[in-house]
Amino acid sequence: MVEIKTPEQIAKMREAGLVVARALQACREAVEPGVTTKDLDEIAARVIREHGAKSNFLGYGGFPATICTSVNDVVVHGIPGGRELRNGDIVSIDCGAIVDGWHGDSAITVFVGEGHPQELHDLSRVTEESMWAGIAAVRKGNRLVDVSKAIEGYVRRQPRPANGRYGIVEDYGGHGIGSAMHMDPHLLNYVDRRRGRGPKLVPGFCIAIEPMLSLGTPRTHVLEDDWTVKTDDGTWASHWEHSVALTEEGPLVLTAFDGGRAKLAEYGVQAAPDPLA
Repeated sequence: MVEIKTPEQIAKMREAGLVVARALQACREAVEPGVTTKDLDEIAARVIREHGAKSNFLGYGGFPATICTSVNDVVVHGIPGGRELRNGDIVSIDCGAIVDGWHGDSAITVFVGEGHPQELHDLSRVTEESMWAGIAAVRKGNRLVDVSKAIEGYVRRQPRPANGRYGIVEDYGGHGIGSAMHMDPHLLNYVDRRRGRGPKLVPGFCIAIEPMLSLGTPRTHVLEDDWTVKTDDGTWASHWEHSVALTEEGPLVLTAFDGGRAKLAEYGVQAAPDPLA
């Protein structure tokens, strides 16, 4: 069952989404060589607390932190700790928050220091832009598979990296979001025709769209901590995510400061009005 939200519930999700956006902004600004992933976790926890929200990551299935910090070949679910970030690293930071029982969830990839090769800049750009292509497909009358198709189509149209192809991670994807962080439906970042077209997108439909790409294989494995997910071939990965609501007026990016207006305009899509404006 897909949970359909009322406009009032979407407004609460927008509040949670903005808390997440502020926490990620603070983490992005703090990233530099020598900072530990635990330092970033403490920053996010403070921002969430100061805005009267709660973390939806901390304690989820036993997860021990407020954010996920996934460095280099870690795709998702990296646990913050004493690891110091080094010049040349990339780190994907995933964060969520709850306001009055309603959830927000978002992720960014951040470059540590300077001197990164162009293929890493391309990796992050293609991952982020494929997310926006998927968001632009969140329209009345479309189905869930149209979002998957938009994400995969954008990736496959890009010039290939030196190793031959971007790996669209197979075992992880987007998800419904609302009164829980992870809900039906599961969103693949590629088209699997065996799954059919999925549910129709209607006003009140909310989804977290989160492509994960590597510079090599789409296959991953989980480390002994039962959380950290790495690429099988050790190639580096990028992860971007936004939570999105479909309203009568169009898509609203709940975890973007501007509701997604600027980026959606590049796709010829008008973002819905911000209910908190």
